[in-house]
Amino acid sequence: MQRVAKFEKVSFEQFKKDWADTFYVTDGIEKIYEDIKLPKRATAGSAGYDFYAPMAFELKPGETIKIPTGIRVKINDGWVLKLYPRSGLGFKFRVQMNNTVGIIDSDYYNSDNEGHIFCKITNDTNEDKTVSVNKGTGFCQGIFVEYGITFDDDVTDERNGGFGSTGM
Repeated sequence: MQRVAKFEKVSFEQFKKDWADTFYVTDGIEKIYEDIKLPKRATAGSAGYDFYAPMAFELKPGETIKIPTGIRVKINDGWVLKLYPRSGLGFKFRVQMNNTVGIIDSDYYNSDNEGHIFCKITNDTNEDKTVSVNKGTGFCQGIFVEYGITFDDDVTDERNGGFGSTGM
C-alpha cells in the first residue's frame, strides 16, 4: 500500500471559530477539541478511514446536521480523499452526505480555513427511523483515491478558500 496522506487536527482557534459558526455556542469547546480522534481504519483490510463524531447527535427523519470534524489532511499530489457515510448508517438508516460524496482535494489543506473538513449529513429514511450517534463513534468514512488529468490540462490557479472557493 502507498502512504499518501497524514491526518491532523486543525488549530484550536479554527475549530472554535467553525464550531461557534455552526452551533452558535462555545461552552465546553476545549474538551470537545481535546477529545477529537484522528481518523483510523478499523481493520488492516479496511479501505475507509473512520471519522469520529466530536459530540453525540440525533437525527430524526428528514433532519440534517453539519459537523465540523476538527480534522484536516495533507494529501500527496495526484490523490483525493472521498467522504461517504459509514456503510452501516447508510444501510440501516439511509443516512446520506448532502453533497453525495465529499471531495477533499490535496490543495484544500492550505485553504483559508486550514482545510477543516466538515461533514453535512441527512437522515433520509423512508422507514421513520431516528439515528443516534454517540460521541467518539464513527459516522462517516474517507477513502483515498488516485486520479489523473488530461494531457492538455494547463491549470495554474491555486485555491484560496474553503467550500465553493473554486466557483460554486
